[in-house]
Amino acid sequence: MFNTYQSQTFIGYDKSFEEANVILFGAPFDGTTSFRPGTRFAPTAIRPDSYGLETYSPYLDLDLEDYSLADIGDVDLPFGNTIRALDLLEETATNILDAHKKPLMVGGEHLVSLPVIKALVKKYPDLCILHFDAHTDLREDYLGEPLSHASVIRRAWELVGDGHIYQFGIRSGLKTEFEWAKSHTHLRRFDTEGLADTIQALKGKPVYLTIDLDVLDPSIFPGTGTPEPGGISMKELLDALILLKDLPLVGADIVELSPHYDASGVSTAVACKVIREVGLLLAHH
Repeated sequence: MFNTYQSQTFIGYDKSFEEANVILFGAPFDGTTSFRPGTRFAPTAIRPDSYGLETYSPYLDLDLEDYSLADIGDVDLPFGNTIRALDLLEETATNILDAHKKPLMVGGEHLVSLPVIKALVKKYPDLCILHFDAHTDLREDYLGEPLSHASVIRRAWELVGDGHIYQFGIRSGLKTEFEWAKSHTHLRRFDTEGLADTIQALKGKPVYLTIDLDVLDPSIFPGTGTPEPGGISMKELLDALILLKDLPLVGADIVELSPHYDASGVSTAVACKVIREVGLLLAHH
Protein backbone atom coordinates (compact mmCIF):
# COMPACT_ATOMS: atom_id res chain seq x y z
CA MET A 1 0.00 0.00 0.00
CA PHE A 2 2.83 2.42 0.87
CA ASN A 3 6.08 3.15 -0.95
CA THR A 4 7.99 3.87 2.27
CA TYR A 5 11.18 2.87 4.06
CA GLN A 6 12.34 3.02 7.68
CA SER A 7 15.00 1.80 10.08
CA GLN A 8 13.38 2.87 13.35
CA THR A 9 10.04 4.13 14.62
CA PHE A 10 9.24 7.27 16.61
CA ILE A 11 8.83 6.52 20.32
CA GLY A 12 5.35 5.20 21.12
CA TYR A 13 4.44 4.62 17.46
CA ASP A 14 4.84 0.87 17.62
CA LYS A 15 1.43 -0.37 16.53
CA SER A 16 0.67 -1.87 13.12
CA PHE A 17 -1.03 0.23 10.46
CA GLU A 18 -4.20 -1.82 10.80
CA GLU A 19 -4.61 -1.27 14.54
CA ALA A 20 -3.44 2.35 14.69
CA ASN A 21 -5.63 5.46 14.54
CA VAL A 22 -2.82 7.95 13.90
CA ILE A 23 -0.25 7.30 11.19
CA LEU A 24 3.10 9.10 11.22
CA PHE A 25 5.12 9.30 8.01
CA GLY A 26 8.14 11.27 6.87
CA ALA A 27 8.35 13.56 3.83
CA PRO A 28 12.10 13.92 3.15
CA PHE A 29 11.84 16.67 0.54
CA ASP A 30 13.52 20.08 0.25
CA GLY A 31 13.45 20.62 -3.49
CA THR A 32 12.11 24.20 -3.35
CA THR A 33 13.98 25.46 -0.29
CA SER A 34 14.80 29.12 -0.95
CA PHE A 35 17.74 29.64 1.45
CA ARG A 36 19.48 26.80 3.31
CA PRO A 37 18.55 23.23 2.30
CA GLY A 38 18.59 20.21 4.58
CA THR A 39 15.03 19.54 5.74
CA ARG A 40 15.00 16.23 3.88
CA PHE A 41 17.21 14.87 6.66
CA ALA A 42 14.71 15.72 9.42
CA PRO A 43 12.50 12.60 9.44
CA THR A 44 15.41 10.22 9.91
CA ALA A 45 16.97 12.50 12.56
CA ILE A 46 13.91 12.70 14.78
CA ARG A 47 13.32 8.98 15.23
CA PRO A 48 16.41 8.00 17.25
CA ASP A 49 16.29 11.30 19.15
CA SER A 50 12.66 10.69 20.12
CA TYR A 51 13.89 8.08 22.60
CA GLY A 52 15.24 10.92 24.71
CA LEU A 53 11.58 11.69 25.47
CA GLU A 54 9.09 9.96 27.70
CA THR A 55 5.84 8.76 26.15
CA TYR A 56 3.93 10.79 28.75
CA SER A 57 3.23 14.49 28.18
CA PRO A 58 2.85 16.43 31.45
CA TYR A 59 1.60 19.37 29.38
CA LEU A 60 -1.42 17.53 28.00
CA ASP A 61 -1.63 14.86 30.72
CA LEU A 62 -1.75 12.24 27.97
CA ASP A 63 0.47 9.25 27.24
CA LEU A 64 1.36 7.76 23.85
CA GLU A 65 1.16 4.30 25.43
CA ASP A 66 -2.58 4.76 25.94
CA TYR A 67 -3.24 5.16 22.21
CA SER A 68 -2.72 3.23 19.00
CA LEU A 69 -0.19 4.98 16.77
CA ALA A 70 1.96 3.72 13.90
CA ASP A 71 5.05 5.03 12.13
CA ILE A 72 5.13 3.76 8.55
CA GLY A 73 8.49 5.35 7.72
CA ASP A 74 9.48 7.87 5.07
CA VAL A 75 7.85 8.15 1.68
CA ASP A 76 10.38 7.18 -1.00
CA LEU A 77 10.53 10.45 -2.95
CA PRO A 78 12.42 11.10 -6.21
CA PHE A 79 15.07 13.78 -6.52
CA GLY A 80 14.49 16.57 -9.02
CA ASN A 81 10.81 15.92 -9.64
CA THR A 82 8.65 18.11 -7.42
CA ILE A 83 5.34 17.15 -9.05
CA ARG A 84 6.01 13.42 -8.65
CA ALA A 85 7.08 13.90 -5.03
CA LEU A 86 3.90 15.81 -4.23
CA ASP A 87 1.79 13.18 -5.97
CA LEU A 88 3.37 10.43 -3.87
CA LEU A 89 2.67 12.34 -0.66
CA GLU A 90 -0.95 12.94 -1.68
CA GLU A 91 -1.31 9.24 -2.45
CA THR A 92 0.10 8.35 0.97
CA ALA A 93 -2.25 10.73 2.77
CA THR A 94 -5.21 9.49 0.72
CA ASN A 95 -4.48 5.88 1.64
CA ILE A 96 -4.36 6.85 5.32
CA LEU A 97 -7.64 8.75 5.12
CA ASP A 98 -9.33 5.98 3.13
CA ALA A 99 -8.47 3.64 6.01
CA HIS A 100 -10.26 6.08 8.38
CA LYS A 101 -7.06 7.13 10.12
CA LYS A 102 -5.40 10.48 10.76
CA PRO A 103 -2.18 11.52 9.00
CA LEU A 104 0.74 13.05 10.93
CA MET A 105 3.48 14.10 8.52
CA VAL A 106 7.02 15.12 9.43
CA GLY A 107 8.77 17.24 6.79
CA GLY A 108 10.67 18.23 4.90
CA GLU A 109 10.11 21.75 3.74
CA HIS A 110 6.71 23.39 4.00
CA LEU A 111 5.58 22.64 0.44
CA VAL A 112 4.96 19.04 1.55
CA SER A 113 1.86 20.26 3.40
CA LEU A 114 0.08 20.97 0.14
CA PRO A 115 -0.55 17.38 -1.03
CA VAL A 116 -1.83 16.36 2.40
CA ILE A 117 -4.20 19.32 2.42
CA LYS A 118 -5.33 18.31 -1.09
CA ALA A 119 -6.17 14.83 0.16
CA LEU A 120 -8.02 16.19 3.18
CA VAL A 121 -10.10 18.67 1.16
CA LYS A 122 -11.47 15.76 -0.87
CA LYS A 123 -12.77 14.22 2.35
CA TYR A 124 -13.57 17.48 4.16
CA PRO A 125 -14.62 20.17 1.61
CA ASP A 126 -15.03 22.72 4.42
CA LEU A 127 -11.52 22.13 5.81
CA CYS A 128 -9.96 24.88 7.93
CA ILE A 129 -6.21 25.30 8.36
CA LEU A 130 -4.44 26.38 11.54
CA HIS A 131 -0.98 27.63 10.55
CA PHE A 132 1.94 28.45 12.88
CA ASP A 133 4.91 30.01 11.10
CA ALA A 134 7.40 32.87 10.98
CA HIS A 135 6.56 33.46 7.32
CA THR A 136 3.34 34.33 5.51
CA ASP A 137 3.95 31.73 2.73
CA LEU A 138 1.40 33.66 0.67
CA ARG A 139 3.44 34.59 -2.40
CA GLU A 140 1.83 33.99 -5.75
CA ASP A 141 5.15 32.47 -6.79
CA TYR A 142 8.83 32.48 -5.83
CA LEU A 143 11.14 33.42 -8.72
CA GLY A 144 8.36 32.47 -11.10
CA GLU A 145 7.67 29.08 -9.49
CA PRO A 146 4.16 28.71 -8.01
CA LEU A 147 5.05 25.48 -6.19
CA SER A 148 7.37 26.66 -3.43
CA HIS A 149 7.62 26.54 0.33
CA ALA A 150 7.24 30.34 0.10
CA SER A 151 3.82 30.00 -1.56
CA VAL A 152 2.38 26.87 0.05
CA ILE A 153 -0.34 28.63 2.05
CA ARG A 154 -1.37 30.61 -1.05
CA ARG A 155 -1.79 27.29 -2.88
CA ALA A 156 -3.73 25.94 0.11
CA TRP A 157 -6.01 29.00 -0.01
CA GLU A 158 -6.85 28.10 -3.61
CA LEU A 159 -8.23 24.84 -2.21
CA VAL A 160 -10.11 26.06 0.88
CA GLY A 161 -11.00 29.68 0.03
CA ASP A 162 -11.40 32.84 2.09
CA GLY A 163 -11.80 32.72 5.84
CA HIS A 164 -10.61 29.13 6.25
CA ILE A 165 -6.94 29.80 7.10
CA TYR A 166 -5.80 31.05 10.51
CA GLN A 167 -2.16 32.13 10.75
CA PHE A 168 -0.18 32.79 13.96
CA GLY A 169 3.34 33.96 14.76
CA ILE A 170 3.82 35.58 11.35
CA ARG A 171 6.68 38.08 11.29
CA SER A 172 8.16 37.90 7.80
CA GLY A 173 6.83 38.31 4.26
CA LEU A 174 6.41 40.76 1.44
CA LYS A 175 4.26 43.81 2.14
CA THR A 176 1.93 42.59 -0.60
CA GLU A 177 1.46 39.30 1.26
CA PHE A 178 0.40 41.03 4.46
CA GLU A 179 -1.96 43.24 2.48
CA TRP A 180 -3.41 40.27 0.60
CA ALA A 181 -3.97 38.39 3.87
CA LYS A 182 -6.25 41.14 5.18
CA SER A 183 -8.94 40.05 2.73
CA HIS A 184 -8.30 36.33 2.51
CA THR A 185 -6.86 34.81 5.72
CA HIS A 186 -6.94 35.49 9.45
CA LEU A 187 -3.35 36.56 10.14
CA ARG A 188 -1.93 37.27 13.60
CA ARG A 189 1.45 38.99 13.57
CA PHE A 190 4.29 38.03 15.91
CA ASP A 191 2.51 35.85 18.49
CA THR A 192 -0.41 33.51 19.27
CA GLU A 193 -2.71 36.02 20.95
CA GLY A 194 -6.33 35.38 20.06
CA LEU A 195 -5.87 31.64 19.59
CA ALA A 196 -8.48 30.81 22.24
CA ASP A 197 -11.10 32.78 20.34
CA THR A 198 -10.06 31.10 17.09
CA ILE A 199 -10.48 27.68 18.67
CA GLN A 200 -14.01 28.58 19.73
CA ALA A 201 -14.77 29.66 16.15
CA LEU A 202 -13.36 26.40 14.77
CA LYS A 203 -15.28 24.00 17.01
CA GLY A 204 -17.37 21.61 14.97
CA LYS A 205 -15.27 22.16 11.84
CA PRO A 206 -12.58 19.88 10.36
CA VAL A 207 -9.20 21.44 11.18
CA TYR A 208 -5.73 20.69 9.84
CA LEU A 209 -2.74 21.87 11.87
CA THR A 210 0.50 22.81 10.12
CA ILE A 211 3.48 23.89 12.22
CA ASP A 212 6.53 25.39 10.58
CA LEU A 213 9.01 25.13 13.42
CA ASP A 214 10.67 28.41 12.46
CA VAL A 215 7.72 30.03 14.23
CA LEU A 216 10.01 29.54 17.24
CA ASP A 217 12.73 32.09 17.89
CA PRO A 218 16.13 30.99 16.49
CA SER A 219 17.57 31.16 20.02
CA ILE A 220 15.36 28.11 20.71
CA PHE A 221 15.32 26.57 17.25
CA PRO A 222 18.37 27.47 15.13
CA GLY A 223 18.19 24.26 13.10
CA THR A 224 16.10 25.53 10.23
CA GLY A 225 16.66 26.80 6.71
CA THR A 226 15.16 30.27 7.16
CA PRO A 227 15.72 31.41 10.77
CA GLU A 228 13.73 34.54 11.58
CA PRO A 229 14.56 36.43 14.83
CA GLY A 230 11.70 37.66 16.98
CA GLY A 231 9.80 34.39 17.27
CA ILE A 232 7.69 32.86 19.98
CA SER A 233 9.12 30.85 22.87
CA MET A 234 8.78 27.10 23.37
CA LYS A 235 6.47 27.79 26.30
CA GLU A 236 4.22 29.91 24.07
CA LEU A 237 4.04 27.10 21.53
CA LEU A 238 3.31 24.50 24.21
CA ASP A 239 0.63 26.75 25.71
CA ALA A 240 -0.93 27.00 22.24
CA LEU A 241 -0.91 23.23 21.88
CA ILE A 242 -2.55 22.85 25.29
CA LEU A 243 -5.37 25.11 24.08
CA LEU A 244 -5.84 22.77 21.11
CA LYS A 245 -6.57 19.79 23.38
CA ASP A 246 -10.32 20.38 23.09
CA LEU A 247 -10.26 20.87 19.31
CA PRO A 248 -10.54 17.65 17.28
CA LEU A 249 -7.98 17.69 14.47
CA VAL A 250 -8.26 15.69 11.25
CA GLY A 251 -4.53 15.76 10.50
CA ALA A 252 -1.31 17.63 11.11
CA ASP A 253 2.25 18.23 10.01
CA ILE A 254 5.47 19.53 11.52
CA VAL A 255 7.98 20.89 9.01
CA GLU A 256 11.23 22.80 8.37
CA LEU A 257 13.67 21.14 10.78
CA SER A 258 17.15 21.15 9.19
CA PRO A 259 19.03 19.16 11.82
CA HIS A 260 22.62 19.74 10.68
CA TYR A 261 22.40 23.52 11.26
CA ASP A 262 22.29 22.82 15.01
CA ALA A 263 25.24 20.65 16.01
CA SER A 264 24.02 20.64 19.63
CA GLY A 265 20.99 18.57 18.64
CA VAL A 266 18.67 20.88 20.58
CA SER A 267 16.58 21.76 17.53
CA THR A 268 15.92 18.08 16.84
CA ALA A 269 14.96 17.58 20.49
CA VAL A 270 12.54 20.52 20.19
CA ALA A 271 11.02 19.02 17.05
CA CYS A 272 10.58 15.64 18.77
CA LYS A 273 8.70 17.19 21.68
CA VAL A 274 6.39 19.10 19.34
CA ILE A 275 5.72 15.90 17.37
CA ARG A 276 4.89 14.06 20.61
CA GLU A 277 2.39 16.72 21.65
CA VAL A 278 0.76 16.97 18.22
CA GLY A 279 0.48 13.20 17.93
CA LEU A 280 -1.30 13.10 21.27
CA LEU A 281 -3.68 15.86 20.15
CA LEU A 282 -4.61 13.77 17.11
CA ALA A 283 -4.98 10.57 19.09
CA HIS A 284 -7.02 12.13 21.89
CA HIS A 285 -10.15 12.53 19.74
